[in-house]
Amino acid sequence: MPEKSYIAQIDGFRPCCEQERGDKEIILALCRGNEDILSRKNQVSHLTSSGLILNESRDKMLMVHHNIYRTWTWTGGHADGDTDLEAVALREAAEETGADRIALLTGEMASLDVIPVYGHVKNGRYVSAHLHLNAAYLLTASEGERLSIREGENSGVAWVRLSEAAGRSGEPALIRIFGKMLARINISFGDALF
Repeated sequence: MPEKSYIAQIDGFRPCCEQERGDKEIILALCRGNEDILSRKNQVSHLTSSGLILNESRDKMLMVHHNIYRTWTWTGGHADGDTDLEAVALREAAEETGADRIALLTGEMASLDVIPVYGHVKNGRYVSAHLHLNAAYLLTASEGERLSIREGENSGVAWVRLSEAAGRSGEPALIRIFGKMLARINISFGDALF
């Protein structure tokens, strides 16, 4: 993939709402203005990629209990130099769940968001507040997949009914993202989320 392919991936994203239109503009401006946007060396903002993993019948999502935020959420992580945001989402999903066969559900980015990250301690070091410029994808896996936690990063991995997922997560901003992603494939995630 060409070196700047991540910009083309983001530029090709079709926003579904005003929030995504605005976040897309911000993300593109930050990507074009920062050579280190793919790296955590950029302590103000950097690219990340996430995956909302659905089962085959589309009634459950695979969630991880995130150690830093102490809540159930989706999988995802930093680009760390990788220019293929789709590949980052798939890699992080496999690493964080232990599942071997995770695939893209659709062939396109399902959400684009500027996500604020509060200051926190990771690996014994303080990480200042910053922005995740996040590309998200809808993924799929079989409930029969063998799952395992990723020590140091999460403390649980479980299939959760979509009707119960919002109650498991303590992150209202992420719940809204989950809802708009599911709406792209005509799955309702609850009217109270929008």
